[in-house]
Amino acid sequence: MIEVRGFDHIAIAVRDLSRAATLYGDVLGGDLVRGGDDLELGIRTMQFKLPPAVKVELLTPIGDSYLARYLDKHGEGFHHATIFVENLRAAVAELESEGFEVIDYDDSMETWQEAFVRPSSGFGALLQLVATVLDWSEPIDGLTVESLSLIHISEPTRLWSG
Repeated sequence: MIEVRGFDHIAIAVRDLSRAATLYGDVLGGDLVRGGDDLELGIRTMQFKLPPAVKVELLTPIGDSYLARYLDKHGEGFHHATIFVENLRAAVAELESEGFEVIDYDDSMETWQEAFVRPSSGFGALLQLVATVLDWSEPIDGLTVESLSLIHISEPTRLWSG
């Protein structure tokens, strides 16, 4: 059995990040905890924490990116769920031994290792498995919706560690 540390968040692909932030931040009362631009992936993110401890990550494309193509093909809505695991290599081995297809395995960074269960193996859901030492539970001091376009990330450490 995979050692699951916890369910971290669901991600929703959106075209209008500002409008989505109004819903999850202003209307539902979520606290903005993380976000920024990943220029390599061509996405902007905002992550809101809603009571008691549920997180929703909003994703929108910046220019032509995999996410722009995803939105064109599938429209707005659920994109993936992120589950933290103790040992990514062991989790992938377990999944594959049970016949589940794992894609995009990346353990090149010490602080963030990830792999995905292909939606056809995840019963229609893209599952992101992550092994990390980063703390995603507390907001970055001074982070605002308006400041996110000024934050550029080259690796998850900058986005999530504050």
